[in-house]
Amino acid sequence: MSQVPDDAHQPDDETAEPGHAPPAAGPQDWSASGFATRAIHAGSEPDPQTGAVVPAVHVATTYAQDGVGGLRAGYEYSRSANPTRDALQECLAALEGGTAGFAFASGLAAEDALLRAVLEPGDHVVIPDDAYGGTFRLFSKVAARWGVEHTAADLSDPAAVAAAMTDRTRLVWCETPTNPLLGVADVAALARTAHERGALLAVDSTFATPYLQQPLSLGADVVVHSTTKYCGGHSDVVGGALVVGDATARGGEPLAELLAFHQNAMGAVAGPFDAWLVLRGLKTLAVRMERHCDSAERVAAHLREHPAVREVLYPGLADHPGHAVAARQMRRFGGMVSVRLADEAAAVAMCGRTRVFTLAESLGGVESLVEHPARMTHASAAGSPLEVPADLVRLSVGLEDVEDLLADLDRALEGAAPAPR
Repeated sequence: MSQVPDDAHQPDDETAEPGHAPPAAGPQDWSASGFATRAIHAGSEPDPQTGAVVPAVHVATTYAQDGVGGLRAGYEYSRSANPTRDALQECLAALEGGTAGFAFASGLAAEDALLRAVLEPGDHVVIPDDAYGGTFRLFSKVAARWGVEHTAADLSDPAAVAAAMTDRTRLVWCETPTNPLLGVADVAALARTAHERGALLAVDSTFATPYLQQPLSLGADVVVHSTTKYCGGHSDVVGGALVVGDATARGGEPLAELLAFHQNAMGAVAGPFDAWLVLRGLKTLAVRMERHCDSAERVAAHLREHPAVREVLYPGLADHPGHAVAARQMRRFGGMVSVRLADEAAAVAMCGRTRVFTLAESLGGVESLVEHPARMTHASAAGSPLEVPADLVRLSVGLEDVEDLLADLDRALEGAAPAPR
C-alpha cells in the first residue's frame, strides 16, 4: 500500500502559511480589456470560497432568506434571478458594451419580451423586407393579433425606412447581416432615422455576433441575439439574449428596467445549464469567429467561380452592395454564405448531396450546415413579400478543414446545369 507523503496537501507556494489562503481579490472592471479577455473573464471571477475558475451551475429554484425579505445577494427565486444566468448576462453586456444583458430560453423568447416591453396595441413597427422567418411569423401571426402593425422595408436604404414610418412607429427592427440573403444595413444611419421620429432601433446581430459588430456603439438602443447560434457555438443549447445601453422607452422609463420587469413577469428565462453552456461558448467566440470567417471567405471565392452558381451572397465580396458598410461597421464579414443556383430543383439537389455539410436547420456551430431556406427555416414567409427565392441555398461554414469543405461543395454541384448570370 502506497504511503501519502506528509506534504501532499501543502500549498504549492512554500511561502504561504498552511491553512490560510491569500485574501480574495474583488471583482475586476474588464471594460477596458480586449474582446477575448472580456469574453473569458467578465462574469467569471474565481469563486471567492473555492477558487474555482469556472462559474457553478446553480440549479436551485429557491434561496434561503435571513429573515423575511432578507435576501442573500438579492436571490429569492430563480425565475427572477439566478447566479449562473447573471454570470452570462454580465458577460454579454460586457461584450456588447452595454449596461445590462438579459438571457432568455430562445431567441424568439427574447424578441417577444422586447416587443411586449416597448409596444402597445395600435403601435407600428418597420421590419426588414428579408427578415428571418421566425421573426416575420412573430410579427405577422402573434403581434398582429395583439394590435401591432408592421411594414416591411429595405433597411439598406434609410430613406425607404423613413418612408415606411408613421406617426405610430415605435420601433425599427433591423437585422444585419440578414438571414438568409446576407443584406447589410447601416446601423448608425438607421439609428438617426429612428430617433428623429421618436422610435427605438433594435438590431438582431446574430449573424455578426458581439465579436464582429457592436450595434450599441453605432447608436442602436437594443441588441438581439439567438445565442443558440455562434454565442453557444456547438449546436447543443437553445437560447436568446437582449443587451441594452442607457436608452429610455416611452415615458422616459429606462429600457433596462422595463426589460428586467418583463423578463421576470413573462418568465421565459434561460435555465442554469443552458446559461452555463452559452457562457462557455462565449469564451472561445473570438477564435472561432476568426476561423469561421477565414473559411467562409474561401468558400465564397470558390463558389463564385463555379459554373452552376448564379450568384454568391457574402458581404466580404467587393461587389456585394453592402460591402462598404459592412467593412466600416464589422470587424470581419462572418461565417454565413448563401448561393443562388439555376432553379429550385438544383438548390434542393445540392442540399441532398453534401456529406461534410450536414443538411439541417440552424447555424453557427462548429459543424458546417446546409439548408434550403424556402422549404425549411423561412417556409413561414412563403406567399408574403418576404418570400425567399426558391433557388437559394444557405451555408453555415463551420470549423472543418476548408479543403474538405470545398471538395464537398464541388461534389454536391457535380453535374449541375450551368446557371445563367
